[in-house]
Amino acid sequence: MDGRDLVRSVKAVGSAGVAQGLRTVRAAWRRRRADAGGLPSRTAERARVPGAVREVAPGPGGGVVRFARSELRIAVAGNGAVFWGWDGAGPEPSYALARPCPEPDPRAVLEPDKDGGWRVVAERVTVGVSRLGAIEVRTPGGVPLRRDLPPRWWEPVGGGPARWSQRSEVAADARFFGLGGRAGGPRLRDGTYRLWNTDPGHAFGPGDDPLHVTMPVQLVVADAGTHLVFHDNSWDGTVTLREGAEGAGSGHDRAGASEFRMDGGPLRCWVVVGTPARVAHVWSSLTGPAAVPPAWALGHHHARWGSGGEQEVRRIVAGCHEHELPLDAVHLDTDHHDAHQVFTVDEDRFPKLPVLAEELRRDGIRLVSVVEPAVRAAPGNAVYDGGTAADAFVRDAAGRVVRGVARSGEAVFPDFTHARVRQWWGGLYRERLGQGFAGFRHDMNEPTSFAAFGETTLPRSARHALEGRGGDHRQAHNVYALCMAEAAYEGLRDLVPEERPFLFSRSGWAGMQRYGGIWSGNVAAGWPGLRASLSLVLGLGLCGVPYSGPDLGGSEGVPSPEQYLRRLQLGSFLPLFRTHASPRGRGESWEFGPEVLEHARVALVERRRLLPYFVTLAHLARRTGAPCVRPLWWGAPEDRALRDCEDAFLLGDGLLVAPVLDSGTDRRAVRLPPGRWYDTTTGRAYEGPGQVLVDAPLARIPVLARAGAVIPVRGEDGGLELEAWSPAQGRTGGGLVVPDAGDGWEEPEIERYATRWQGGEVVVEREREDGAGEPPHPVRIRGLGAS
Repeated sequence: MDGRDLVRSVKAVGSAGVAQGLRTVRAAWRRRRADAGGLPSRTAERARVPGAVREVAPGPGGGVVRFARSELRIAVAGNGAVFWGWDGAGPEPSYALARPCPEPDPRAVLEPDKDGGWRVVAERVTVGVSRLGAIEVRTPGGVPLRRDLPPRWWEPVGGGPARWSQRSEVAADARFFGLGGRAGGPRLRDGTYRLWNTDPGHAFGPGDDPLHVTMPVQLVVADAGTHLVFHDNSWDGTVTLREGAEGAGSGHDRAGASEFRMDGGPLRCWVVVGTPARVAHVWSSLTGPAAVPPAWALGHHHARWGSGGEQEVRRIVAGCHEHELPLDAVHLDTDHHDAHQVFTVDEDRFPKLPVLAEELRRDGIRLVSVVEPAVRAAPGNAVYDGGTAADAFVRDAAGRVVRGVARSGEAVFPDFTHARVRQWWGGLYRERLGQGFAGFRHDMNEPTSFAAFGETTLPRSARHALEGRGGDHRQAHNVYALCMAEAAYEGLRDLVPEERPFLFSRSGWAGMQRYGGIWSGNVAAGWPGLRASLSLVLGLGLCGVPYSGPDLGGSEGVPSPEQYLRRLQLGSFLPLFRTHASPRGRGESWEFGPEVLEHARVALVERRRLLPYFVTLAHLARRTGAPCVRPLWWGAPEDRALRDCEDAFLLGDGLLVAPVLDSGTDRRAVRLPPGRWYDTTTGRAYEGPGQVLVDAPLARIPVLARAGAVIPVRGEDGGLELEAWSPAQGRTGGGLVVPDAGDGWEEPEIERYATRWQGGEVVVEREREDGAGEPPHPVRIRGLGAS
C-alpha cells in the first residue's frame, strides 16, 4: 500500500472509524509481507524465440511442428475452430472451455508449404506456419486475416514462470472489439488494455480501464472477414492495440497491430473465422451455451443502496403500483445482512423476510439478494466456523489463512478453485432460498479490498487449489468470480432442481455465460457514464455474455432529470434492466417530477410489452451464441461506416435502437444497415444503408424495425401476439419466436415465421417441416402505407 492507496482507504472507511482504517493498513502490510516471502524474487532473465523448424509430426486435425528452441501444437477442430499452443501447451485444462473439448477435424492435415514452412488446410480456414514460427490465418481463398509473429519468452535464469509476448498484424482497415467489459469501446482505440479484473474504486466512465471483467477475447472485423482470437491464459497481462492505416491509393498500407504481454502461464490460443454469427456460434460451442434467465428476470429490476428495511421495500413497491410502473424484482444490498455478513439477515429491519418475499411473489415481484465472497473472520459466525472446519479458505505460501478487509471487517475468502469448496459454498444458498430470494447478485468478487480499492484483497502469493494442480493468486485472480458463479449455479441446481438458477455477477472471465450474466458495477451518473454503459454491454456480448446491463440512475451522485430519463430509455432495451437509487438523493422515477414520471412509465410499459421478444432472444442466445444486443455491423461487417458506429445497436435481428447520449438532444442522426427500416412510433420508412435524421424528443428514443421482421410482443390480455412489419414490395421477411415455457428446464420449440406480399396484402405464415400454415397467435401488420 503506497500513499495514494492510504488516502483512498481513509476516504472509504472514514465513516467507519479508526478501527476499520487500521485493519485496512494492517491487511495491506500483510499482503506485501506475504508476497515478499511467497513470490520468487526478480532475477536475471534469458530471452528465447522458437528458432528454425527442425521436424514435424502430423496428427489428427494438424500436428506438432518442432523448432530449435520450442514446439508448436496446432489442430483444427471439427467445428472449424483453430487451436495452437507453444511449448507443449494443450487446450486443457481450461476454465473457459466447456467440457468436452471439441474433437479434431480428421480432414485437416499438416502439409508442406512454401519457403520451408508448413500449413493446415481445412474447409473454412488455412493456417500457415513459417520456418521461423510465424503463424498466418487465411481465408479459404488465401486472403490473410491475421499474422502472429514468432513469440518471445523471458525465462528466469533460476527457474520459474516465464513472461512472454506475442505480436500480431491484421489488415489496415481492421477494427478491434471485445476484451471483456470496457468502458471506452465498443470499438477499441489505440492504447494498452490491462487483463486484470479490477474495482476502480469510484464510479467509472469511458476513461477508466481496467474494470471488473477483463477477457483475453478479441474480435477483429475487416473487409476480408471477421475472426475471434482467444488467448487462454488467466495471468495478469496487457494487450496493446494499434489500428492500421491505408495508403489512400499509394499502395503502402500500415497493418493494424496487437501485442499480448503476459506475466506467466501458457501461450495458447483459439481462432475462429467466419461471419459474426458463425464466429459467435462456434465460440459458444467452445465455452458453453448461455444460461437462460427466467422470464421475470428479463423485466424491470429495482435496487437501492440503503434499503432501510421492510418498510422501505414496501414503499418502493407501493410507489410503483400507485404510479402504474411495472416492477418484476427488488434487490436487497448488503445492508439487509446482519452487520454486512453474508448469508444472514438483520432481523430488526427484516423481522419476517420470508413472509415479505411471499407477499411480493404473489404480486409478481421477486426478491434478489447480494452475495459477496468475503466471510467475516469471527468465531461463532456459522459460515466462518463451517468454512474453517471444511478447510475452505485461501491460505498463504506459509500455510496461514489469508485475512483481508471487507464491509463486515476482517474477513477470509473461500478458494473457489477447489471443487470441494465450491460444493460447500453452493450449499449455503439454502439459507437464501429459505428467506424467499429468487435470484442472486455477486458483488466485490474480483476479489477486491473494501478499503484499498484498485488492488486485490488477496496477496498474489496466496495459494489456490486450481483443480488439484496448485498455484497462486496470479493464476487464480481473474477466474475467481467465474468459479464463484459456478459454485452458486451448481448449488442452486441441486437445491431447486426444477428451476433454472438466476444469478449475475460484477466480475467474471471467459465462459461466464454458462452460469449467468454480468452487471456493470458502479457507473458514473453523467453523460459519459451513459456511453460507458452501452460500451460495456456491447463488448460483453461480443465476448459471449448475452445477459448484462448497467446500474440505471448511476451509483454515485444524482443524475439530472434528463440524464435519468435517457438512462431509463436506454436500459429498457438492454437484457438486464436494473434501475438503481442511492440514499444520497433521488432514485425512484416519481422523484424526478411529473414529466419524467410520465415518460418513464412509457418506457417501462414498452419493456413489458417486448418481454416475449427478450425471452426469444435469451433462448436464441443459448442455442446460437448470438448476443441479444449487437453492433450495427453484425449483419454487414464489410460496411466500414457501420464498423465505426458506436451510438446505436441492434436488438436481435428485428429492432434498431438509437439511444440519446448527449444533453439537449431532440433529433439525432442514425446510421442504418442495408434494407428498409420503419420508425416504430411514426411508421415512417427509411432506406439503408445510409444515415438519416430522426426525431428524439424527451418522451422517447428512436427505435426502428427491420422491414419484414416478426416481433413477438405481449398483448393487452397478457397473451403472445406477433407484430409483423411489412416487407418492401417484391421482398420477403420473417422471424423466430420462442414462447416462454416457464422457469424450468424444458427447451421450448422455435417457431419460424415468414412474411411476404400476396395479392396486394402482407401474409404471415408459420413455417413447418410439412409446409406453411396459419400462425397460432394473433397477428398485427405494421408499416403498410408508410412513406
